[in-house]
Amino acid sequence: MKRRFGLVLLLLAAIALPVAISTIARQAGAAQGTTMARPQGPCDIYAAEGCPCVAAHSTTRALYASYNGPLYQVMRQSDGKTLDIGVVQPSATDPGGYADAAAQDAFCANTYCWITVIYDQSGKGNHLYQAPRGGFSGPAMGGFNNIPLADMAPVTIMGHKVYGVFIEPGMGLRQNDAHGTAVDDQAQGQYWVVNGHHYNGGCCFDYGNAETDSRDDGDGTMETTYFGNATAWYHGPAPGPWIMSDQENNLVGCVNESPNDKYCPDLPIITWRFVTATMDGEPHHWRTMGGDAQRGDLKIMYDGPRVKNPRSSYDPMRKQGAILLGNGGDNSNGSQGTFYEGAMTAAGTFPTQQTNQKVQANIVAARYDVAPLTIAPASAVATPPGLQTFTPGSSQQTTVTFTNTTGAPAADVRLSISVPAGWTAVVSGTNQTSKTFAEPVAPGARVSATFTVTSGPAAFNGDIVANATWTNPVNGQTRSERMAQKVRNVSPVKINEFSTNFIELYNAGDSAVDISNWSLTIRPTQQAIFSSIKIPAGTKLAAKGFYILGLSNSGLAVPAKKGDTTIYVRSTAGMNEGDMIEIDTGSAMETRKIVSVGTPAGNPTTIWQPLPEGPVITIPAGSTNVPVTSVAGFEVGQKMAIGYGATYPVVANTIEKYEVVTITAVGKPGTQAWLSMDARPGDTNIKVSSVANISPGDKIRLGYDTLGHGVEWVTVKKVGTQSVRNTFGGPLRPDEDPGTGLDLEEPLKFHHSSNMPFNDRGTGISFEPATRFSHSSNEPVMPLGTGITLDRPLDNDHEINAVVRDEKVTTAGYQGTPKPNQWFGGPALPPTAASIVLRDAAGLAVDSLNYGGLVDPWAAEGYQAESPGSGCSAPSPGGARGGFGGRGGPAAGDVNRSVGRFPDGADTDSNCRDFLVQTSTALVLDAAVDANNIKVASVEGFAVGQTIVVDTGENRETAVIAAVGTPGATTLSNAVEAGATVIPVFNAMGFSTGQTITIDDGANLETAVIAAVSGGRRGSFGGRGGPGAATITVASPLKLAHAAGAQVAGTGITLKGKLTKAHARGAQIASSLPTPGAPNQYPRNPQRAGRGG
Repeated sequence: MKRRFGLVLLLLAAIALPVAISTIARQAGAAQGTTMARPQGPCDIYAAEGCPCVAAHSTTRALYASYNGPLYQVMRQSDGKTLDIGVVQPSATDPGGYADAAAQDAFCANTYCWITVIYDQSGKGNHLYQAPRGGFSGPAMGGFNNIPLADMAPVTIMGHKVYGVFIEPGMGLRQNDAHGTAVDDQAQGQYWVVNGHHYNGGCCFDYGNAETDSRDDGDGTMETTYFGNATAWYHGPAPGPWIMSDQENNLVGCVNESPNDKYCPDLPIITWRFVTATMDGEPHHWRTMGGDAQRGDLKIMYDGPRVKNPRSSYDPMRKQGAILLGNGGDNSNGSQGTFYEGAMTAAGTFPTQQTNQKVQANIVAARYDVAPLTIAPASAVATPPGLQTFTPGSSQQTTVTFTNTTGAPAADVRLSISVPAGWTAVVSGTNQTSKTFAEPVAPGARVSATFTVTSGPAAFNGDIVANATWTNPVNGQTRSERMAQKVRNVSPVKINEFSTNFIELYNAGDSAVDISNWSLTIRPTQQAIFSSIKIPAGTKLAAKGFYILGLSNSGLAVPAKKGDTTIYVRSTAGMNEGDMIEIDTGSAMETRKIVSVGTPAGNPTTIWQPLPEGPVITIPAGSTNVPVTSVAGFEVGQKMAIGYGATYPVVANTIEKYEVVTITAVGKPGTQAWLSMDARPGDTNIKVSSVANISPGDKIRLGYDTLGHGVEWVTVKKVGTQSVRNTFGGPLRPDEDPGTGLDLEEPLKFHHSSNMPFNDRGTGISFEPATRFSHSSNEPVMPLGTGITLDRPLDNDHEINAVVRDEKVTTAGYQGTPKPNQWFGGPALPPTAASIVLRDAAGLAVDSLNYGGLVDPWAAEGYQAESPGSGCSAPSPGGARGGFGGRGGPAAGDVNRSVGRFPDGADTDSNCRDFLVQTSTALVLDAAVDANNIKVASVEGFAVGQTIVVDTGENRETAVIAAVGTPGATTLSNAVEAGATVIPVFNAMGFSTGQTITIDDGANLETAVIAAVSGGRRGSFGGRGGPGAATITVASPLKLAHAAGAQVAGTGITLKGKLTKAHARGAQIASSLPTPGAPNQYPRNPQRAGRGG
């Protein structure tokens, strides 16, 4: 009786809801055998209001009632195949119009999928693709941004599961060659729907109109929607987030009379889960509106004139019409957020407030809601890591949660988990494989069940799948939903510790593991994968045992062939004529004497990426020239390596290779430049910002494909001089020289605006023989130097990154103790950011991590949606976090640090929680024998009572901290008198407002509190790198006079005892040192963990 009574109440409530009325209408339609009409979309509304869409993007639904094309494309990691995800068609009981998420689920089962394209539904072809390198580079090969993983943002629309676009830092999509969008000061409207609980203060989570060259082309060259809590520009009350607009060099939420006043006190803090925001701009005026995408109307965020400043640099605007999603106009990619849908209206249109309210009503009617079904480790339901790692035969708790997002009661809800063959999943504490809830679940309510999942004996990478079934008591329909979670069932071998010169594996299990033919793949940020480190056959790792892989002092930069007498190497540091070297390892190893030491391979450049056309061009096989980004390091007669094998979009699922050629001519690199004055139809000369790498005969693309403009290719006839400056800061004044520019072979057909970007591919690098393979934009091109000459030819072939080891070298590679179990020749682990993946002999991922940022998001472990946040990755071994301006001071530079798990083998499937790094800094002044105070670059992470290690090698000693003060040290650049409040210094780096400092020493010592710091941050650690204009303003007048050269320092770290040795400026100060082959030693300090929570 209780269940029936509850159900009756829910039914009565449901009938009162509009959604229930809609349900009854569906039933009537079904009874008549008719197909329901597709729902109207926002772009139908815009069109009816005279503002047709020229860009319409969504992964959740069709934005037109008539659109039947694909919404987006996914590509799976396992085989590189793609699938277009379309629109569910209407039926007698369902109007359709939403994305076919079930097709994605089936296609992507047991592997990872990326979103490769978001299709433009407007018919203009403004599809969004992987964002190319711009003013800032992304982490993918050559600086492309990463593309989103396809299943990171499940939500509900129209009562059905769909997927949004989850943007992590380093991700982004873009269309630089757009059609029909607004340029210059033309009017345009745009809207988007985003996740109001996923954001950060990184630059910049945008959607809308941006620069066509992915660079900062000056104020007013973009106009987008923005969501986040960045405070470097205009901003609202803390803590945010806010709805604003990115208009280049300013996120704008309001306009104040003073350009220096960027506080917007009336800008509301947004708390809604789903957010609608609009941005409409026209000459002299712009407006933002925002609202809860689930209910109610939009509210005005700002409505008024353009940003005011003495240069009027935002009025008129100088828009360029590209379309971006997830990044700033210059490809700043530190932002995060989740996008569901958005559109831009045609050039010259300005939607009214009433039009925007109609769009908002349409969005509300689509019924955005949270995901109907989730699955996560029971210990991390609120912060799911996206992965659950098992060892064969082990058991873990996994929770399935059903949220009723249908708008009607859900009766007989049944939850279960589908598992691979040989696995089991039972409701915890029972032997039941499912749990059914007797009471109906009301709309908006949720229920959950926790299961004991026991893995099978076989190694496995793939999915376990949550299932929910229920009945709608209003119409009797049975519904079901599913949601996958990634799992690994693998041996308990962990990437346990790493630095820039070693990787340590650890067997966390209780029995030995055969790691024969396992592999480690390292991908440094922005680089391609060329090889993996392979562990030799016959290798077993004992229980609780360590396995060290040490970086050799050098390695092969390209493969070496049998008969070669010259090898091209990563490094020649410390190597000398007459040294004996080992090439490769194991049975492939050869020993040779060095006859001569030349130069190592240089830093690779990339094949030219043209913008706005491109961004990918392909140089066909049989070519003898490639256009490049830079020609630095390339010399005629030397060898160079050209990468091939990339597929686009670029993700970490292919192996790049090099072909080696001999350079015959070094020409000019490609150039991104800008028009310096307007150009009109009929003109045969254009004024440009740069002529440095342009030659007669070069072909250049000019123009925008939009209202009042056109696209054309021109041929350079004569190269003159460039303008005195670019026009980022505004048009050239009458008294500024525009230069003689470029004469053209033919007159222009269209009008082209000042400040419009264009590119010239340059004359590139020529070589022989002709290429055997095709090569494409952003693939690496590497100067190989002159290499090392050997005393006799090689007997065998050797692969790229094979070990090249000289035992006499003590300044490069791994130099620690104990000796490694295995040497590897590369790639070298960068101090900044990379991914590392450990695979077993069958190629299954056993462990993986990203450090320093999200280099390969599929390999990241941990909750990625902490907001505000920057995703979840392990810390970098190359330098402390914190940066300038905080109490921590500047990060230390090249120091002996490692990143590792503590305790050994600890693994919660979270890179940012599981990995720690030693607290480390450096002396900024010499420390003498018997000193009990040291001046340091940073005090972040140090604490009273902590034992620290001072210096390294033979000069190493330990000390205990008595007091922690403030960082930094410099000297006076000029003498100051008593009573002064402004102190001129050589370098103000590391000092911050409110910090206590000491000035001078001995009888002339005094302390002061910093009131302000300005300029002179170019030097380091008290050096004279600054231009002499740095100053520190103190809160109270000085009591004493001080001579030029007097010390100005933070209070540093005070020790309980005295130093027994002298230590030079730059010596490392650390909480502990790396411990390869021994138990890890890290302070469990949240500041020393990785990015994320």
